[in-house]
Amino acid sequence: MSQITLYLDDATQALVDQAAQAHGLSKSRWVADIIRKHPGHEWPQDCLALAGGFADFPLRELLREQSPASLPADVPRRPPVFASIWRLWARPLARTTR
Repeated sequence: MSQITLYLDDATQALVDQAAQAHGLSKSRWVADIIRKHPGHEWPQDCLALAGGFADFPLRELLREQSPASLPADVPRRPPVFASIWRLWARPLARTTR
């Protein structure tokens, strides 16, 4: 089990002492329970305030329909490696089945 050191002012230390005693736990157990309980379960208010603040990102197809000239041309794509291997493998097969 690892240990951490916390530097608390007197008022905060008193709150930890009171809360741990009220719950019938050691200070270490009370702090560990608080750490387990709170991270990741609540979004910060700053994040919640952003909800709905941005329009949905438009799909590429929709953008191309509206103003195709404003978008850069798509890059040429090469076939997947599997397709190249399939063509190499299938070529001898095609010769033997004719």
